[in-house]
Order: sequence, then structure tokens, then C-alpha cells
Amino acid sequence: MKKVVATIALCFLFSAVASAQHRASVGGGARNIPSHGPAPARASHPAPAHAPAQESHFNDKPGHPDAPHVHSNGKWIGHDTGRDDVHYHLDHPWEHGRFTGGIGRGHVWHLGGGGPGRFWFGGFYFSVAPYDFGFCNDWFWDRDDIVIYDDPDHEGWYLAYNVRLGTYVHVQYLGA
Repeated sequence: MKKVVATIALCFLFSAVASAQHRASVGGGARNIPSHGPAPARASHPAPAHAPAQESHFNDKPGHPDAPHVHSNGKWIGHDTGRDDVHYHLDHPWEHGRFTGGIGRGHVWHLGGGGPGRFWFGGFYFSVAPYDFGFCNDWFWDRDDIVIYDDPDHEGWYLAYNVRLGTYVHVQYLGA
């Protein structure tokens, strides 16, 4: 009986280690925070305006999330639609001003509450792009750490990177 329990425990341990190693290529905490945001898209090939976000797929490798994400080598997956993507068009970019808090790897923010429609941290308020709502269903709005990056392609938008999950969404600054 002891051998059976020991064998099961070893199998569990090895599968947990293998899973953690495989998952470490996306997310995984502070050690995998991207050093910079994505480069501007080389060509514009936006998703059709009528296509819901759920029809887009981003799980480029087994075990990777089916949401826009960043590999541990800094490659941004899913940020390739370019400037002409109607899902991120704003008639009045920056209508609430620009985010004056820290941007990039050196500024990790702790979510303070809310949800995709309106969330906050450090006295700053943001909203997730409606097209991206489905990509942040597993975010913990009252405790996840995020990093804000400039969006090089979509005027008026930032990218909020979830440190725990390694995923990101487009967000609009709503003010302080």
C-alpha cells in the first residue's frame, strides 16, 4: 500500500513540475514581466468588424491561454491588427487625459476593485475595451498585479498586462 501511495505522490509531483515548467513561458509572476510593450504592427489586418472577440484564437502553443498574451521572451501574441482595427477606434482619443502614473516594467500596479467596465488602482481609473471583455474573465479585479504599456497602434488606448496570467487587454484611461 505504501508503494502505491508513494507512486501516486511521485506521479503527481512530476506532473505538477512539468505543468509549471510548461506554463512558465507565459505569465508566472514578476520574473516574466515584459521589458517593453509591443512594437507597432508591420501591416494592418484587423479582424472583421462583425467578428466577436471570442472567434479570435491566441493559444499559439499547447498550454498557452486563448487570449492575447506575452511570451517569456517578450513576444507579444495577438497585437498585430494595426492602426485600422475598428474595434479600437475612438472618436475622441485621450478625452479623459493621459495616464500620468508609471508605465512599463518598473511600475507594477495592484488592482483595487471593479471589473472590465471600470476598474482602479492607485487612484487611477480605467475601462477595458468592449471587444476585449472576454479576454479578462479570469482576472482578479481586487488583487491581481498589472503593468500598463503604451499601445503603439491604437490612439487613446493602453495595454494592461496581467502579471499572474501573462495576458493583456486594451484599456482606456478614465481619469484620476
